[in-house]
Amino acid sequence: MPATQMKIAMRTSSSMRISWTDPSIRSVVYQVSAVVLIASFVWFLVANTLDNLAAHNIASGFGYLRHPAGFAISESWLTYSPLDTYGYAILVGLTNTLRVAAIGIVAATVFGTLIGIARVSGNPLMSGIASSYVEVVRNIPLLIQLFFWYVLITQVMPGPRDARVILPDVFLSNRGLAVPTIAGASSMPILAGFCIALVLVVGLWRRRERHHVKTGVVRPYWRYVLVVAITIPSAAFLGSGHDIRLDAPVLRGLNFSGGTSVSPEFTTLMLGLVFYTTAYIAEIVRAGIRSIQLGQWEAARSIGLSNWKVLRLVILPQALRVIVPPLASQYLNLVKNSSLAVAIGFPDIVAVVDTVLNQTGQAIECILIVMAAYLTISLSISFFMNWYNGRLALTER
Repeated sequence: MPATQMKIAMRTSSSMRISWTDPSIRSVVYQVSAVVLIASFVWFLVANTLDNLAAHNIASGFGYLRHPAGFAISESWLTYSPLDTYGYAILVGLTNTLRVAAIGIVAATVFGTLIGIARVSGNPLMSGIASSYVEVVRNIPLLIQLFFWYVLITQVMPGPRDARVILPDVFLSNRGLAVPTIAGASSMPILAGFCIALVLVVGLWRRRERHHVKTGVVRPYWRYVLVVAITIPSAAFLGSGHDIRLDAPVLRGLNFSGGTSVSPEFTTLMLGLVFYTTAYIAEIVRAGIRSIQLGQWEAARSIGLSNWKVLRLVILPQALRVIVPPLASQYLNLVKNSSLAVAIGFPDIVAVVDTVLNQTGQAIECILIVMAAYLTISLSISFFMNWYNGRLALTER
């Protein structure tokens, strides 16, 4: 064999030799060892849990979800009775959690944006009040704030007989907030008409913006909005039999009858979550606005834009790229903080599952259900916010 070929063969054999000094070999060994340790730990937990359940004669599985619940739930958007199953009771608790999360996210976003703008205002009084609010609320634990609002509503507010009239037919008492509702056979078609009109209004706005970007021509918008907002609900009303009326709350006995009542527990939870999360969102908005250079303000003012138009058309669209990522974290925190509802008696999914656990003893299954519910909600919010953040990202051309 020639000397050159012999050297090549020796180099090949040396390169194929397994050596601990090779970083790639070490990384493979470390990763395989980590996987083996994690798998062994999981196997130990599962085997130990099954052995303990068998020793205490506790049946595992989710078959108990088909059994009658036998307990009441104080409030729900879904029709529920104690004869329904445990699974349906947990679904009722989940809808309560989703309702709190949806309303809380919208309200905290609106108020947080307004207070964040107030913090960068040139008005010392407005800026000082907003700063004081943020510093006070952020430094008090949320649970303490929930207790404060609950005591304020249930102890300080008067009873139904002496309820305070906030607006005509709107009463505030220690039983909660009683408001009128729209009733009748035409109420649902009209509500559906308003929802369809809202979707069309958003679609018209998006089409107008795309046409503006493409051609530079601004199409009329508000006249079409008025036509859509009036025509569709009116058509739904005319086509549904004209059966619509206002169902106002009326004091009967020790409580109000008619209309819709918002319970003190729900009011407490919403006030606590919104006030607490608003303070954090305000700081995020303030930081996003401050991240935009002052030259942007000066350039926008130099072409005759008012301060409001500068903020709406120039500053906030750019600040959103800074605001959205931490804003997603606050949305997730609001959803997870809603689990503190169990401390004030609001029947969210944690409170309902806790009752199910006490009655059935299926601790592992109940905890897994709660974990899966919050994980699903959080991942859904994260997916949407990541998608929206991607839409805002600058793309090179």
